[in-house]
Amino acid sequence: MLKGRGAYICRMTRQELVAQIFSKDSYLCVGLDTDKTKLPTHLQNNPDGVFLFNKAIIDATKNFCVGYKINTAFYEAEGLKGWETMQRTVDYIPSTHFKIADAKRGDIGNTSAQYAKAFFETMNFDAVTVAPYMGEDSVRPFLEYKNKWTILLGLTSNTGAKDFELQKLVVEKESLVEGIHTVHRSESFLYEKVLQTSSGWGSEENLMFVIGATQAEEFTNVRRLIPRHFYLVPGVGAQGGSLKDISEKALIEDCGLLVNASRAVIYASSGEDFAEAAANAAKAYADEMKAYLQH
Repeated sequence: MLKGRGAYICRMTRQELVAQIFSKDSYLCVGLDTDKTKLPTHLQNNPDGVFLFNKAIIDATKNFCVGYKINTAFYEAEGLKGWETMQRTVDYIPSTHFKIADAKRGDIGNTSAQYAKAFFETMNFDAVTVAPYMGEDSVRPFLEYKNKWTILLGLTSNTGAKDFELQKLVVEKESLVEGIHTVHRSESFLYEKVLQTSSGWGSEENLMFVIGATQAEEFTNVRRLIPRHFYLVPGVGAQGGSLKDISEKALIEDCGLLVNASRAVIYASSGEDFAEAAANAAKAYADEMKAYLQH
């Protein structure tokens, strides 16, 4: 561990993450996408309501999950107070749990270096989501941190994935053999090109991919393209993704999956029993995951 911001900078290796998964028989990640307008009534007017909500959710679910994903937009929208709440939340998450900044950053190299410093050093996350659109030099600064994880957007769960990710690329190659001219034509989805190209930028020890749960029909193909990488899988629960389909198609020997559930867990109840309801929802996911891990 290295010191930073007056505290220790946590680092988590693949081996340590896998150990957590199998010690709990769970590959659940709880999304702390906390919307201030959706807090239980008794916390609505509390100036510290978001943090108190997060704290209660963490206490209630930590035995059933291996990580937490903080969608930074929900905190950035609140300005300085939101950033402070996000930092307090990160600090409160146990060091045994994987901490993901769902920030979807990515820019020219020197800018990405500052983003990487912000989330890996200043805020002490274990991982950050990154958009690969600008290419390798925009991702490289994140990958230079040892035992920190870069999670690249691969095939997302939103309906807009069809606009680019699921568009076909057509490549034609000409050859001339013994006077015979031949044109070889191949087709692939854009997301396939992204996965194949970017998987070489890092390794299975520091590079994950976001693969949306609503794209279950593509999971077998994704595993064929990148067979050993971990996937962060959003879209289970409120977005309709099937944990069963994903697990049957994408689990590997050391799991290789972090399945995220946000609204289905943290908003399982809007009443004062919200933490208890969140615990029950997280436990239900973990119980199902245990069956798939032991299958």
